[in-house]
Amino acid sequence: MVKKFLIAFFCVAAHGIFAQNGTVSPYSFFGIGDLRNSGTVDNQMMGGMSLYADSIHINLRNPAAYSKLKLTTYTAGISHNRLRLKDFTEQQNVSVTNLDYLAIGFPIARKAGMAFGIMPLSSVGYELTDVNDDESVTNVYTGDGGLNRIFVSIGFEPIKNVSLGVTGNFNFGTLEYQRIQSVEGVQFGTLDRRESRINGLDFNYALNYTPTIKDKYTLYTSVLVNTQINLASENSERLGSFSLANGQEIEVIDVNLDALNLKNTELKIPTRTTLGIGFGENKKWLIGGEYSFQQFSDFQNAFLGIENVTYKDATTYAFGGYWIPDYRSLTGYFKRITYRAGLRYDVSGLEVNGREINDFGITFGFGLPLSNNFSNLNLGFELGKRGTTDANLIEEGYFKINVGLSLNDRWFLKRKIN
Repeated sequence: MVKKFLIAFFCVAAHGIFAQNGTVSPYSFFGIGDLRNSGTVDNQMMGGMSLYADSIHINLRNPAAYSKLKLTTYTAGISHNRLRLKDFTEQQNVSVTNLDYLAIGFPIARKAGMAFGIMPLSSVGYELTDVNDDESVTNVYTGDGGLNRIFVSIGFEPIKNVSLGVTGNFNFGTLEYQRIQSVEGVQFGTLDRRESRINGLDFNYALNYTPTIKDKYTLYTSVLVNTQINLASENSERLGSFSLANGQEIEVIDVNLDALNLKNTELKIPTRTTLGIGFGENKKWLIGGEYSFQQFSDFQNAFLGIENVTYKDATTYAFGGYWIPDYRSLTGYFKRITYRAGLRYDVSGLEVNGREINDFGITFGFGLPLSNNFSNLNLGFELGKRGTTDANLIEEGYFKINVGLSLNDRWFLKRKIN
């Protein structure tokens, strides 16, 4: 029954990952859109920490973790995000539901494992209206699309307590942008449509060192390096006019981007490095933190040519942990639940109208065991704020609900007959 449910869930989710509108944030107008969280629900609910590895969960951000995998694991996650968007004078409530990841991992040898799957990398989805001071000129900006990522990971433990891993990512998708301008008293408006078809590769490398201390405790340390994402963008642009009365296009032409040297451009997302350290007792509790840094000031998107934005170096601080009262308990279900909590602070590197667009979130959640096997349902909640109302900008307050399914099975077992 579980396998039938899993197959149905995977089919629906696989269709949804390409059909979704992954964000409603006005800040997805910049860069390559909103960069999506690449961690599983259990990682996200510990503030986004990725240094922890065990034998029954997939860790999408840390490929070295697959050296610990003992069972075949199917995992998928969805999220529902409710946002309150407000500026200096008004506010609006919106929501969006997404598929966050879909993957399978399995051991391939003693102390070695691999995984593959698909997840979104970024999302674009906004509608902004700008009216000049005398209300004679109105600009409406809309955007849609996003980038998806197919990945393959492998991790192994060459030396006791030292694990290595690597992930190869292929990123692809289409980003669409449109600006419509109308002038009071003029029957025709103008439109500017731009589209970027994007693809490219990158790699993630991981090193975990997890020595045992006093035969009871474990020190968790990790170094993650997400290499520069080199994206090739094939661009197109159409300019024209349309009737404000019925929306009919009057005359639309294709811009010769070859002459402007903008037909084919490169987008480079700089290397991101994450350092993590934690301490705990295996299968009982863990507390830790991570620090990430990225030279995001090197990023630019020449095709869009947005004037009111600058990019600066980005950093992230994450703290969190988990606690299991008694994972071996046969009678107390609540004792076998994994309780997780954390917080994070993102200095995004995005600066709009001279103001930094930073993000702060508090996370907590539960890992609920399913039946008597190792499978579990992970529930997570996140409360946070991004942006500011200063400088005519928008502040986003959000409450996100995450649901992750982690189902385990046994493959490649040599059966014995007595």
